[in-house]
Amino acid sequence: MALIAAGAVVAGTAVAVPLLVMGEDEAARPTSLVIPEGWRAGQVYTAVDKALALPSGTTKKSLDKLDLKLPNDADGNPEGYLFPATYSLEKNGKRATPDSLLSAMVDTANQKFGGAPIAAGAQRNAMNVYQAVTIASIVQAEAATKADMAKVARVIFNRLERGMPLQMDSTVNYALKRSTLRTTEADTRIESPYNSYQRMGLPPTPIGSPGDEAMHAAISPAAGDWLYFVTVKAGDTRFTADYTEHQRNVAEFNARQKKASPKPTG
Repeated sequence: MALIAAGAVVAGTAVAVPLLVMGEDEAARPTSLVIPEGWRAGQVYTAVDKALALPSGTTKKSLDKLDLKLPNDADGNPEGYLFPATYSLEKNGKRATPDSLLSAMVDTANQKFGGAPIAAGAQRNAMNVYQAVTIASIVQAEAATKADMAKVARVIFNRLERGMPLQMDSTVNYALKRSTLRTTEADTRIESPYNSYQRMGLPPTPIGSPGDEAMHAAISPAAGDWLYFVTVKAGDTRFTADYTEHQRNVAEFNARQKKASPKPTG
């Protein structure tokens, strides 16, 4: 996070096109659709439309007609439950549909999240499974590496336990429907339930589709007193409980970003 709390890399959300597995003949229709970890629901809808050669917006429009097996807390919103995996576009000689693909993704998520270990881990941390998925989605977006995930989760828990706002850039990016490492002061003042600079607690829904590692981190955070983190450069994410130290880390991050930015010409 480039301002206060410190996140670093928005994992997965910058991917703009679906990952399609083609048949032996490259001109043939794709046979599989790969949903990467961290993708938002909107990206999944677009990917399904492209994979099935449907008009843009078809999959999203079909949501109202679907009976997805979502938790009550989701209130019909599949965000966070479109599990990242590879999905077949052909089954028993039939072409997949938006209904069959989204249902398969939600069913996979329920299989992954519905087991006793996840439920017990959520309960151990005084939350329900939907809240754990929400935390995992933030971890997925904020952690620069899988090795950082458990530490990022601990920062989230430490902030929640202290009554501090999460101040996660990834939630602001979600509200603004973008992905960036640069969050401005103006961005942090937007009116949105996903603005974790202004709103206390967790956002109302997950902000993407977490994978297995992020979910594990959400129910088994690392031990530590960290309240801040920032990825200063690749492979160098710094966690601290000291705000002054964090400010120095953020200053270094900003200096590197400024140095890396192309200078305007003309």
